[in-house]
Amino acid sequence: MSETDGGLLAAITGPQDLKGLTPAELALLATEIRDFLVAKVSRTGGHLGPNLGVVELTLALHRVFDSPRDRILFDTGHQAYVHKMVTGRQDGFDLLRRRGGLSGYPSRAESEHDVIENSHASTALSYADGMAKAFALRGEPRHVVAVVGDGALTGGMCWEALNNIAAAENPLVIVVNDNGRSYAPTIGGLAQHLASLRLNPGYEKVLDLVKDALGRTPLVGAPMYEVLHAVKKGIKDAVAPQALFEDLGIKYVGPVDGHDIVAVESALAKAKRFGGPVIVHAVTRKGYGYRPAEDDEADCLHGPSSAFDVATGKLLAPPTLKWTSVFADELVALADERADIVGITAAMAEPTGIARLARRYPDRAFDVGIAEQHAVTSAAGLAMGGMHPVVAVYATFLNRAFDQVLLDVALHRLPVTFVLDRAGITGPDGPSHYGIWDLAVFGNVPGLRIAAPRDAATVREELREAVAIEDGPTVLRFPTGTVPPDLPALRRRGPVDVLVEAERRDVLLVCVGALAHLAVDAAARVGEQGYGVTVVDPRWVRPVPVEIAALAREHRLVVTVEDGVRGGVGDAVAQALRDAEVPVPVRDLAIPRDWYPHGSRAEILADAGLTAQDVARHIVEAISGLEPQAHVLPAARS
Repeated sequence: MSETDGGLLAAITGPQDLKGLTPAELALLATEIRDFLVAKVSRTGGHLGPNLGVVELTLALHRVFDSPRDRILFDTGHQAYVHKMVTGRQDGFDLLRRRGGLSGYPSRAESEHDVIENSHASTALSYADGMAKAFALRGEPRHVVAVVGDGALTGGMCWEALNNIAAAENPLVIVVNDNGRSYAPTIGGLAQHLASLRLNPGYEKVLDLVKDALGRTPLVGAPMYEVLHAVKKGIKDAVAPQALFEDLGIKYVGPVDGHDIVAVESALAKAKRFGGPVIVHAVTRKGYGYRPAEDDEADCLHGPSSAFDVATGKLLAPPTLKWTSVFADELVALADERADIVGITAAMAEPTGIARLARRYPDRAFDVGIAEQHAVTSAAGLAMGGMHPVVAVYATFLNRAFDQVLLDVALHRLPVTFVLDRAGITGPDGPSHYGIWDLAVFGNVPGLRIAAPRDAATVREELREAVAIEDGPTVLRFPTGTVPPDLPALRRRGPVDVLVEAERRDVLLVCVGALAHLAVDAAARVGEQGYGVTVVDPRWVRPVPVEIAALAREHRLVVTVEDGVRGGVGDAVAQALRDAEVPVPVRDLAIPRDWYPHGSRAEILADAGLTAQDVARHIVEAISGLEPQAHVLPAARS
């Protein structure tokens, strides 16, 4: 059956339509949902593997609980596609993650069934704790369900929340979607503990025997209950040496087969009736039901970035050189040359390129799980021990570890290099994934240097420069996608690359990183209006090179263009000119402080006024408004 033509899925307009289905109908519906997911995501790209693994689990949640009155929260919100499908949003999947279509994450603007807008992992339990407390204080008999997993339990925030949930004793159901993975196989001791539960063939059998015995034994008062409870706990501890969750004071149910909807519903119903915090441990398989995903050992087709062949799971677009690949290859080359180079990532070894280092030097690459704070401070320890750590994360995720960067690394002036992948506007994943904060936030950290390469050649060059710095931390930031053609400099003035020069020196256009090509285009447009523009790439943008102030003296106007929020490089350049007493006006073109929806990178940059045409228009308006004066002649080259 293809997508929703006929069949059960077409008739599902809301959770109420699931309530009366038979087990046989539910099994058929699950198959239709998987067919739908593969068909739609194969055209748009998106998070396929995680959603194939939660079909039965999501159906059971909506049959046992009453959304939206009962709150169902999805941690790592990329697991919410099936939830969207059964809450009336099937028609939006043709434009999934595209302008005008569905977000790839829960979205409060889309549906009353979406409670939180999240894509950063390990947060749902804290939301759930607060909601359960609020409902208790207001006397509202409502249930809160938090679905965690896909690696989220490797994040420390989950355990902070669990500690508080256990103390509060409010009715709250925590569903652990245990697929053993986040983007790739989940890392750490907790993952090994859960794996021991999954892989021990005696665990379920022993629990079933205990259950049967309890069912046949008449309970005579509290003493008998305590004896039987102790027996049950003793057997459980013997099979699973660390009764991890119950030691926290939270009732534990499972593990159950997350693809057996009857078993999952039974477990959820028991948890719902309990009246206190309960963990339901559901064992699922990422990519379940779609052979190419099941056969993909690397990440189970976690998130194809674009359209793919349904038969093979292979991307249809021809391969291109990606920013991440350039970085990964150069990191391996550096590791070949220097034994002190090590790599760290937070549950994103493949997407950030650290996996390439791990394949060459397994003992020098560390995936710490979804634990950015730990990653940064662990890197500090490695640096103190004589290594040079390279921490590769998405730009948006380093926000979670600002305190560690500030105090654990920068305060100690440690040589740690942070590589921020997906910097700037990333597009389809929406506002929580945009890497637009780092220039403004981390640019204020004392002693931290930030580089922004514009092409493959400068990625390689600036990475080498970064790891050569031994008196403080460095940041290298670049966007997602295909690397543009190399843009050679006409000359270098100090550390600053001069990309375009004109006979007249009206405007100094300071571009940041990947916006260099846009700046060159804008300069040509301005030149057609009779003004002369010099385009420079500082390469190392924070602190601002002193040569920028010297160059500014030679021009009538300075314009900065960056793909970060205002308060970043533009503000820093303006301050540098004030400090150097250079009386030249500065116009900063950056991302306005706002929340931008999902769409393509080009669409969002256009919304923010960062196209070549927009930049040229701003420059012409600004320079034409200045008092007429003699055009500045070219200075002597240095």
